[in-house]
Amino acid sequence: MINKRIRNDQRPEFPKRAVITGGMPYGNKTLHFGHVGGMFVHADTFARFLRDRIGKENVIFVSGTDCYGSPIVEAYRKLCDEGYKGSLEEYVMGNHEKQKQTLKDYEISLDLFGASAFGETGKMHQKVSDEVFHNLYKNGHLTKMSTPQFFDPVKKVFINGRQVVGKCPIEGCCSEKGYADECDLGHQYSPSELIDPISTLSGEKPELREVTNWYFDLDECMDMLSERMQFLQRNTNTRKFEIKAMEEFLKDPCIYVQKKQMEDMEDLEAKFPEHETINEEKKPSVTFIFKNLDGRDKAREVLDEEGIHYRTGKTLVPFRLSGNIDWGVKVPDQDDVKGLTFWVWPESLWAPISFTRTYLKEKGLPDDEWKKWWEDEDACVYQFIGQDNIYFYGLAEMGMFVGLNHEKGEKVDMEKVVLPHIVANNHILFGDKKASSSGSIKPPMADELLEHYSAEQLRMHFLSLGLHSKSVGFKPQVYIPTEGVDPVLKEGNLLTNVFNRLIRSCFYSTQQYYDGIMPVGEVDEKIQTICRDSILEYERYMYNHEFHRVTYVLDSLIRDINKHWVNNIKVAEKNQDEELRKQILVDCFYGVKVITTLLHPIAPSGCEMVKDYLMVDDRIFDWNYIFEPITVLTQPQHKLKFLEPRVDFFEKPACQFEQNDK
Repeated sequence: MINKRIRNDQRPEFPKRAVITGGMPYGNKTLHFGHVGGMFVHADTFARFLRDRIGKENVIFVSGTDCYGSPIVEAYRKLCDEGYKGSLEEYVMGNHEKQKQTLKDYEISLDLFGASAFGETGKMHQKVSDEVFHNLYKNGHLTKMSTPQFFDPVKKVFINGRQVVGKCPIEGCCSEKGYADECDLGHQYSPSELIDPISTLSGEKPELREVTNWYFDLDECMDMLSERMQFLQRNTNTRKFEIKAMEEFLKDPCIYVQKKQMEDMEDLEAKFPEHETINEEKKPSVTFIFKNLDGRDKAREVLDEEGIHYRTGKTLVPFRLSGNIDWGVKVPDQDDVKGLTFWVWPESLWAPISFTRTYLKEKGLPDDEWKKWWEDEDACVYQFIGQDNIYFYGLAEMGMFVGLNHEKGEKVDMEKVVLPHIVANNHILFGDKKASSSGSIKPPMADELLEHYSAEQLRMHFLSLGLHSKSVGFKPQVYIPTEGVDPVLKEGNLLTNVFNRLIRSCFYSTQQYYDGIMPVGEVDEKIQTICRDSILEYERYMYNHEFHRVTYVLDSLIRDINKHWVNNIKVAEKNQDEELRKQILVDCFYGVKVITTLLHPIAPSGCEMVKDYLMVDDRIFDWNYIFEPITVLTQPQHKLKFLEPRVDFFEKPACQFEQNDK
């Protein structure tokens, strides 16, 4: 199903079935705050919303540990140098279990959090990987190529991935580190283009030696993917910065050369294949644009022979599928190429299919059931990722997924192809800097934050940051001291203070005046209108994944209902007006019902507690009853669960009370 762009006066249409996936964390680390706050909380909130909106039986939420790849092997090697005695498998599994526990502590409601190397998910992932390879090969999308790979002459081994560090060759890139064939911002290039490479194994400059690998012909998907970008821009709510990031790669291959490097540009150009030259007077470099990668690579050879430094531009290049690292998913032996493993990036793109199939298999469903979730027109897959991974999910994955079902050269109508909907967030910064466990600024770990804040406080805050439109700083006062209220608590206080107070007031008044039996009557028309408008606004923002706007809607609604209580209960008490008191309770219990439904995807535990004390069933979260009065969930003379004094539905951690006491 296509996530269409909608007008403000339209109600969105949701799919009949949905898969939500969360970007997979590497198996060489526990989760830092960016994993959880920058992606998993958003994915979980949307998954929980869809369960309430279209039925929990129609939603599958999966993710897992990305177990393979050179970053993990390199981290394990360093750990062993420090005295670690466990096996590589034990190291990765240990991190997987820690990741799983952290996600549980943040109330991330995954139906399956798998591991690409272990257990049933590992077995299924090998099976799916075999199928993907054979289908792409059968449809003519794979090419066997011999290309340069780094070789450490001291250690006498081939090295790749994070075992090589240098500078990214892509023009304008501000990456801290370039690795063998991609930088830490996701730019792709040939190993021979990496500037000043150094082996992390020996500290020496590695050699380049030819090796044979399988490549997906991503460069031949240029027209198809350009057509898809145009369609997304015209018809869908795909985030604009995503489309812009993808379009940067949908350009002809080019080379940038500084003018001061060229003594005789005319003579140099004569040695180039057919090309276009852009030489702007005010710019320090000249741009040479070529018709294809072969032309660009021949020009690079000329520049190398002349000793001229250059940078390459972003473009689509063949997407490497395989490598020779031992720790990886096995590639089927094909033709005369044997003993390879999949490069971690491509196999991680279809891992969510492996996880979905594992989940459905455990439910006892047929092996092809997954297609109803991934390929049917009335279903939709929502993939939540960070902005650094847009190239892989938005371009490489889409090209491969089309290639699985269409032969090379076949004309494909991109408006009719069912593909995942990518939801990319911008960076969540630590203060005003980008933090990374492999970078110079180390982020706080996600489980450390729970020593200072509740999961619900953090969930509310992370959603409020507005990562869909820009990179935003996370500034917890316990790490970055500031004057005034801790920024992390601003949104959480809405729950722990304002909404808590409203709910308790309704319960205590009902217990005092009505023996705990909830009063019934017609909800005030003004309150009905406020709630209805909030519901429709909230629904649109959820559909568009504008989670910070969702928090704004909740803020306004909670404050409006609380204001209705505060302003009127004083009058009722002063005048001993029984009818007014009853009306206020009828209005505010309706408001509490609506707020609890809307808040449920964000603060599930507190909302479940409200449900239990209201003595109603799960229909309170069901959008089929969203506009209905609370009486549709109750019986006549409905008695609430007794609320003891000072009971909180949304609790602050004890440490916050201790800080206030100080």
